[in-house]
Amino acid sequence: MKLFFLTAVTMTAFAANSVLNRAAVSGAGMEAVDFGVLRLLSGALALAALVAWQKRGFALGGIGRCVAVMGLLAYIFGFSLAYRGLDAGLGALVLFGVVQITMFGGAVAAQEEVPTTRWTGAGLALGGLVWLLMPSGGPAISVPHVAMMAGAGLGWGIYSLQGRKEVDATQATAMNFMLAAPVALALGAALGMDMEMSAAGAALAVVSGVVTSGLGYALWYAILPSLGASRAAVAQLSVPVIAMAGGMVVLSEPLTLRFVGAAVLVISGVLVSMRKA
Repeated sequence: MKLFFLTAVTMTAFAANSVLNRAAVSGAGMEAVDFGVLRLLSGALALAALVAWQKRGFALGGIGRCVAVMGLLAYIFGFSLAYRGLDAGLGALVLFGVVQITMFGGAVAAQEEVPTTRWTGAGLALGGLVWLLMPSGGPAISVPHVAMMAGAGLGWGIYSLQGRKEVDATQATAMNFMLAAPVALALGAALGMDMEMSAAGAALAVVSGVVTSGLGYALWYAILPSLGASRAAVAQLSVPVIAMAGGMVVLSEPLTLRFVGAAVLVISGVLVSMRKA
């Protein structure tokens, strides 16, 4: 029950990132890349202060740390750039579809036991997500932007798989953010980042960076060894549903019967997959 509760808290934090991102970009007029860079910078500063205060020490971590940092950067920038030319629903489908493939592939490669119930739960949840997010009317699809979102999904899957090997989740997350932040600044500058933003947009990015990303990702790394790759993959399919529910509450987005039906499928699939066997 404790693991289920912590997983639910983590998925809510991930979903809150989506709501904060939409509020900053759509509501406060902030550029998506600027949001991503400030999110990483603020998270890095907060986590560094936390690790120093707790006297955990700072360790580079070798090749594994490089893998995690590259995965984090691929996710942050792939996500931000993809949504410049991709429908939100289709983007989420590509992102979470690739995350599923990456993490289930990691589970199989690591010879992790994946019972039939987990495959069933994954199929049920993914089917609900397709129903919820698939755009109608045959929108034009930008192949480069789909590729960027697929890269973001691959990056996040790799970042999550690496988390199973970390002993100190808070320190590992702090180092990932601290090493990714200067690279993010350089990439942001190359992409034309100007960091001209409203106070509201900046505040939303900082909350996302410090609370729902920094602390949320640290909690994610803490529970990943207990979840395993396949259960962690399916659990994340709940994020778009939680994010849409949050948008209805915070951004006054409409509640539809399609959302209710799809949400029931997704949550049912996640609950089935969370069973140990």
